[in-house]
Amino acid sequence: MTAQVLRFEIDGMSCASCVGRVERLLGEVDGVVSAHVNLATKTADVAVSGGGVAADGLATLATQAGYPATLMTTPTDRADKAAAAIRNIRRKFWIATILTIPVTALAMGGHIFPALRDFADGATGWTIQFVLTTLVLLWPGADFYRKGIPGLFRGALDMNTLVAIGTFAAWLFSTIALFIPQVLPPAAVGVYFEAAAVIVTLILLGRYMEERAKGRTGDAVRKLIGLRPKTAIVMRDGQDVSLPIGQIVVGDQIIVKPGGQFAVDGVVQSGSSAVDEAMLTGEPLPVAKAKGAQVSAGTINGNGALVIAATHVGADTALAQIIQMVQDAQGARLPIQDLVNRVTGLFAPVVLLLAVLTVLVWLVLGPDPALGLALVAGVSVLIVACPCAMGLATPMSIMVGTGRAAEQGILFRGGDALQNLQAVDAIAFDKTGTLTEGRPTLTGLQTADGFDADTVLTLAASLEAQSEHPIAQAVVMAAADKGIDPLAVSDFAAVTGMGITGQVGGQSVRIGAERFMPEGAALTLDAAFDAGGRSVFYIAIDGVLAGALAVSDPVRADAAGMVSALKSMGLRVALITGDTQSAADALAEKVGINDVVAGVLPAGKSDALGRLAAGGKVAFVGDGINDAPALAKADVGIAIGTGTDVAIEAADVVLMAHDLMAVTRAVQISRATLRNIKQNLFWAFAYNAALIPVAAGLLHPVWGVLLSPMLAAGAMALSSVFVVTNALRLRRA
Repeated sequence: MTAQVLRFEIDGMSCASCVGRVERLLGEVDGVVSAHVNLATKTADVAVSGGGVAADGLATLATQAGYPATLMTTPTDRADKAAAAIRNIRRKFWIATILTIPVTALAMGGHIFPALRDFADGATGWTIQFVLTTLVLLWPGADFYRKGIPGLFRGALDMNTLVAIGTFAAWLFSTIALFIPQVLPPAAVGVYFEAAAVIVTLILLGRYMEERAKGRTGDAVRKLIGLRPKTAIVMRDGQDVSLPIGQIVVGDQIIVKPGGQFAVDGVVQSGSSAVDEAMLTGEPLPVAKAKGAQVSAGTINGNGALVIAATHVGADTALAQIIQMVQDAQGARLPIQDLVNRVTGLFAPVVLLLAVLTVLVWLVLGPDPALGLALVAGVSVLIVACPCAMGLATPMSIMVGTGRAAEQGILFRGGDALQNLQAVDAIAFDKTGTLTEGRPTLTGLQTADGFDADTVLTLAASLEAQSEHPIAQAVVMAAADKGIDPLAVSDFAAVTGMGITGQVGGQSVRIGAERFMPEGAALTLDAAFDAGGRSVFYIAIDGVLAGALAVSDPVRADAAGMVSALKSMGLRVALITGDTQSAADALAEKVGINDVVAGVLPAGKSDALGRLAAGGKVAFVGDGINDAPALAKADVGIAIGTGTDVAIEAADVVLMAHDLMAVTRAVQISRATLRNIKQNLFWAFAYNAALIPVAAGLLHPVWGVLLSPMLAAGAMALSSVFVVTNALRLRRA
């Protein structure tokens, strides 16, 4: 049974520990196959089997654990929520800043201005610091305690827990020193109110900068969603009424005025116009539309008014599916993330243990005031080791990288594709409609003895009119140019990789590859018949080989440049086609491909991919139904978006426009994204590995250096901002 995937919007997550906790919580529910949580998009994809798992039950479970969850039923734009979150965190930061400035001034002022020392270090100065710091912790810093303390008692430690423990420890020690100093050793009496206040303020600053930067990573989806009009003019009961697009149903007649956007996918019923489809296909020139033409939601009408009948509405439109595909890619889980999650799942408890050990070591071995130094070191360890950067390292890069790809018409359907594409050693291409224009013309017709050319062309065109293959259209157009009317066809059938058959005007007709002709049949072709890369196929009438047809399909102008670019990137390029060897060799020579496999069935394409890979990874680029097996077999299947739905469904990467240079851009973006992820992970892990010992006081015996909790908070916030900012560099990929 195929698992159903439910997507939830998850709030309240702040670090990698939260991600691991939510995944474990949801993954332990009976009937849940898997649960993948993304910190950058704040979503959870939960795969469930059968009907025994209720979405509202999963949402309630996560909400009760401190992570409010909402089921997402349609592709949504988080822009409004993101903007509200930014405003909220900005307000908290400024409140904390206003309260913290006088605390810091009092704590540091005595060192800068000796005249203020008695006041700042006296009971009055300490009391002012106590009041203001308490306000900071209970007002803008309340979320750390509201989320962190319950997690401590549940054994679910995260960043909030570490910050809450660290700041509370500094506040509690200082409060004891202020009100009951007699319980402390005289040398240890001192206050660290400014440390608690500054820690909260700096972490809020880091979160504010992080949220602002993260808001920019969703530009691709926002742009796509912005293409959808909110309303449309619908003909209902003889009236033209403006309705929200959510109320439009299949079959509705919709009026699209000049310059208007199409709200749904549909078929033109009346009128003619030119439609700008650049947002879907990347083609800069408008496409002429008249009665019977297909139109897509989000595209822009030209100067003519059109009436269309809705064929796909809501989530079924091509635009909605593209948005969903981009969101799926942005929430993708790369295999590399599993290692990160295993490490971060243990991180918070280990950090808490290290902080306790740090305090104990300082109490036993530290110089006076040992208690104060132990507190500073312990709090610094708690704060500096928060695993925020680790949790953001992978999802932020994926979100920006796939968004950048979507802006260029490249859609990754999953995380595996994004990671695998950068690792491929070779890329193989289909021929017809992929490396060629897909607009072939009939350039030759040779008949066997006893057959008339016009009769053969009439039967061939009649049968080919039932096929959607580009070569079929070339035959139909050639017959139309000669004024030949097609005959009635019955019993039409397509044999994958071989050809087509049917009854035409009472005669049995078979068209296809030479291997599809009656056994033993042969036809000696003229010497120049299949020269110059022509594709040759045959026709049999009533079981007798009647002739051969030659079709020429121009090579795409960007094919040679694309092949050269891929080779310069260190990739092998191959051609795998069902066409004849001579046609394949001629095309390969024109575009610079050395590895050629010709005359293969769809299953043969899959076998050829296995040989081409030779132990490495291989990608395949195609656009037809017969390419679907190879697209599915390849480590990465790349479908030309203008191809068939079957090819697109089988692929891992979809190119929305027939732009072959998009193949090179897809590889470049994949490589850049994985390189960016590795940079982020190195920084996140190296940062913690380097600063935890420093925070614990490793440098103090040598140089007398002890990391201040305030500097620890600043460094922790900076690490997250660095990761997000580094990921944003992918917007220029």
